[in-house]
Amino acid sequence: MKDVILAIDEGTTGVTSVLIDRNLNILAKINNEFLQHYPRPGWVEHKPEEIWDCTLKTIEVAIQQAGINPDRIAGIGITNQRETTVLWERASGRPLCNAIVWQDRRTAPTCEKLRRKGLLPKIRNKTGLVLDPYFSATKIQWILENQGDLKKRIPGICFGTIDSYLVFRLTGGKVHVTDVSNASRTLLMNLKSLQWDPELLKIFSVPAEILPTIVSSSEVYGQTSGLRVLPDGIPVCGMAGDQQAALFGQACFRPGEAKCTYGTGSFLMMNTGRKIVRSRSGMLTTVAWKLKEEVTYAIEGSAFIAGAAVQWLRDGLKIIQRSSEVETLAKQVSDSGGVTFVPAFVGLGAPYWNSEARGLIGGMTRGTTTAHIARALLEGIAFLQYDILQAMQKDLGKRLKVLKVDGGACLNDLLMQFQSDILGIELSRPEMIETTALGAAFLAGLAISFWKDTAEIAAQWKENHRFRPKMPKKEIIIHIQRWHAAVKRA
Repeated sequence: MKDVILAIDEGTTGVTSVLIDRNLNILAKINNEFLQHYPRPGWVEHKPEEIWDCTLKTIEVAIQQAGINPDRIAGIGITNQRETTVLWERASGRPLCNAIVWQDRRTAPTCEKLRRKGLLPKIRNKTGLVLDPYFSATKIQWILENQGDLKKRIPGICFGTIDSYLVFRLTGGKVHVTDVSNASRTLLMNLKSLQWDPELLKIFSVPAEILPTIVSSSEVYGQTSGLRVLPDGIPVCGMAGDQQAALFGQACFRPGEAKCTYGTGSFLMMNTGRKIVRSRSGMLTTVAWKLKEEVTYAIEGSAFIAGAAVQWLRDGLKIIQRSSEVETLAKQVSDSGGVTFVPAFVGLGAPYWNSEARGLIGGMTRGTTTAHIARALLEGIAFLQYDILQAMQKDLGKRLKVLKVDGGACLNDLLMQFQSDILGIELSRPEMIETTALGAAFLAGLAISFWKDTAEIAAQWKENHRFRPKMPKKEIIIHIQRWHAAVKRA
């Protein structure tokens, strides 16, 4: 009996494996964190083997926790941190260096050099993206130029974002693919053709031989092979970048529907259907997913830091022991006491795209406490989404009425209520907040007819709570003015 889907959610700080049945019952959910490596200021790296080991461990423990025979797994879906770049040896699967994480800023000079050459309009038109170290292309270029003699070994090298790396390992090195949603985040895929663009490869000095084949988000890519934790022959059949998977998991199937995911960063994404919306306000145009031959596009605003700032309170300042304690601490005061926190630890993303910006805490007095700082931090996370939504609404020429929210921080009622107040719209929190993993499961299930269609999926989505704006307009204006003044100083 094949009645379970395995969803692998490979995030920036850890891997989560989820076993889920047709009725969306979670049979097991196991998370395992891996180390973040910061070799220099502004550099962020992961060890691919640590990610792979965490993946195997979470799968093994999830199966044990659920108490099921792994033969019941009908298919595997993958969702992942998107732009993070891995190069590995084709013959062995051995990583050739540390992965360069999407947050890494080391290629900012390269991006600036390309801007000065006047290449930004061409790149933006082809990819829907901006020239920023965030994306994969300049990371690939940096690795090839700075990691020994890799250029001489090109035929034997594979590049991939983490989805591609995991599929390669799960299938015993037989399959080297990436889906359109992840490919659209590399600065190398043409949004219209959905193929690697030869002109872009030349601009970024990326050899075509190392690239994976671009496939849809829901199809059988290959089968498991040679794994100690899973039997051979399980279809690997669903794949999407984390934010696109969350949009799918939130059942945002119609144009105009949007979600915001609060994870390591925070990401607001809106379904634009078959239409490629070109932003004039610093938003990104991206592929949401491809089902069979039908492509769905989206517009997105990305804030690099959200939950990572809470982790900094925990691990850096050590004013909380667990991330969940930030809400309790922030509730000790009725407001931030005039303190403003701009969480620009690795620059500012949309709509600013300022890689030189850095974190700032302003407005402190002798009466400022850790509670004020905690509250200001949560407010800063919400303000970043305010700027993104304003820019997005400007591009679309209409206002959003309801925003679906997910990710760990959406359980923070204080943050969600402030977010609703500042945005001036209702926030809808689902019963199942692990929508990123859920989206991966849905995509895998559709490929093997585990679920019939998106209508069946949408019928199972359920709301847990709705937040409605309460803050007086005058108070909102004061907050926004103070925020924008702080951003200028960051």
